[in-house]
Amino acid sequence: MRNYFNVTMILLLLFSCNKIENSKTLDKKDIIYIKSLGLLEDDETIYGFYSEFKNSVAGNFFTNRRIASYWIDKRNSKRNIVKFAYYNEIIKIDTVYKVGITYCPYLLVSKANDSTFKVCVDGEKDEIKAFFEGAIREWKKKQQNRQSSQKTHNVQ
Repeated sequence: MRNYFNVTMILLLLFSCNKIENSKTLDKKDIIYIKSLGLLEDDETIYGFYSEFKNSVAGNFFTNRRIASYWIDKRNSKRNIVKFAYYNEIIKIDTVYKVGITYCPYLLVSKANDSTFKVCVDGEKDEIKAFFEGAIREWKKKQQNRQSSQKTHNVQ
């Protein structure tokens, strides 16, 4: 039991060293890697990015077009999880701040097709809040833009 506790504490320390980044602070190889996963276009900008481990294994981010999350299992590609939603596909975003000691706070993204996925982020409380609010602000902005263009289209 003591060994389990020690391993858990070491993992928590490793994970907590990661910080929230963006397109300017991410390494170019990370940007290329995210593009290779089909999660980023050339004219897309990452506003917030967080990894629970190494960027090549896990990533959670939002851009000017979408919210996304990935987990890549280097030993078994059948376990890979790559999820994203363009803002116009999202019907709801819930924030979950209070989680167990081994979990990160997360956004629960609900899509129009009834699927959901989590976008995890950790760090200082104000950093997590800024990430969540930034993602929700982008989503709401895209909703307003879409509604405005639909009204304009209907008037013509």
